[in-house]
Amino acid sequence: MDGRVVGIYVGPEARGPLASVGEVRAEPGRGLEGDRYWKRQGTFWKPAPDREVTLVESEVLESLAAEAGIVIEGYEARRNLATRGVRLNNLVNRRFRVGEVTLVGIRLCEPGGHLEQLTGRRLRTSLAGRGGLRAGIVTGGVIRMGDRIEVEPEATEQQSGLATGDGA
Repeated sequence: MDGRVVGIYVGPEARGPLASVGEVRAEPGRGLEGDRYWKRQGTFWKPAPDREVTLVESEVLESLAAEAGIVIEGYEARRNLATRGVRLNNLVNRRFRVGEVTLVGIRLCEPGGHLEQLTGRRLRTSLAGRGGLRAGIVTGGVIRMGDRIEVEPEATEQQSGLATGDGA
């Protein structure tokens, strides 16, 4: 696999636009520096690792345009990292490295009414099962554009370093 980061986005306030950045610091228990969830704000913020980082496949956004005629840019998808060359659905309950940062995939990030309201586009049906991944930060550091994404050998939930149920 030759997965890469092709977009990095942070949104400093709830419901506000996400900005593209070249790099971002990832902090366990907080999220991405400068993002609304890192600030402990945002429409869906709660103290749980599945709110720390969200990812979306750029290939999915491209296929959305080809299949449904819906053009949506990475920042509009309201996910923090756009990837290329990696199937995010396969990373649920898996550790993976993004550059120097280790993440753990927690659950799929299915699109909902909030995303449709903010984008003004009907996305739920077209993105069902491929809306992205919610991940927690196991070890922090800086994520940069172009960073490689490398999946670690399979580990059990207890080995992953994060609880997925109650945010503990």
